[in-house]
Amino acid sequence: MSDRQGPPHAHHTISQASSTPLHDHDAHDHGHEHHMHAVTDYGRRFIIGIGLNILIVVLEVLFGFLGNSVALIADAGHNLSDVLSLVMAYAAHRLAKRPPSARYTYGLHGFSILAALFNAVALLLVSGALSWESLRRLFTPEPVTASLMMGMALAGMIINALTAALFISGSKEDLNIRGAFLHMASDALISAGVLIGGLLIALTGLLWLDPAISLLINAVIILGTWSLLRESLAMSLNAVPSGIETETVRAYLLSLPGVQGLHDLHIWPVSTSETALTAHVLMPGGHPGDEFLMRTSAELRDHYRIGHVTLQIESDGATLCALAPDHVV
Repeated sequence: MSDRQGPPHAHHTISQASSTPLHDHDAHDHGHEHHMHAVTDYGRRFIIGIGLNILIVVLEVLFGFLGNSVALIADAGHNLSDVLSLVMAYAAHRLAKRPPSARYTYGLHGFSILAALFNAVALLLVSGALSWESLRRLFTPEPVTASLMMGMALAGMIINALTAALFISGSKEDLNIRGAFLHMASDALISAGVLIGGLLIALTGLLWLDPAISLLINAVIILGTWSLLRESLAMSLNAVPSGIETETVRAYLLSLPGVQGLHDLHIWPVSTSETALTAHVLMPGGHPGDEFLMRTSAELRDHYRIGHVTLQIESDGATLCALAPDHVV
């Protein structure tokens, strides 16, 4: 197998095997495109964000107990999940830089999927426990210190906003960074809600507002986390990533010049930001050459966000491919 380097601007490599049997085929051509990502180092920003959020968790728990505010403790629980989220995102960011090995041939990029799944489960567990306590407080309200509640919520809002600002520059180019940014930005809004709740309690004296706000915060967390849980579970099972339609990709490949058939098409996530594709392509005219493979890989990357492409060229439609039936994997 020989590697040939694609255009410098594409950052892709096409590999072609013209004589090695693959899946019991004789003399098939195999095009493989590696999507190489230039990973910006956000390590220091992650550490700063983690430190700031640990500080706000400690302060919110302390003043939540002193002020007897379950809403403040709920926000602390959410911020604790943020710390875990940032730690996992940081770990995924670091591990993504490790080169592939003989055993982990895609490197450790898939850790980002595990990080998303972990964060989703942790968020749901914390939110469920805090919701149970909030329901108890809703029917038996207890006095809260509105000033402490407002002060800590204000601090949480500022810290979450500052943490979100650390990741805003990379939120458009890396889904892992974008997830950290969106999580912190939403937390700033939630802390703003706790601040407003504390103000309303101070003005009205309605103690049930504290657990009610806590329930509202937890509802927002659960609703936002459910899609994360569902998508991370799907990714861990190699489901086609959301935003990519298999039939649309199939139609594109079938529309290519010289292509008369297609089977054994698979699309799956390598990580939360990278996608792979393999397919057997029937081209009776024979192998179209490296330029065809390079152009097809670049178009799949640019139009469908599929960066790891492997195409196996088959030239005889009468050949019985063991993987041709759709139900065979």
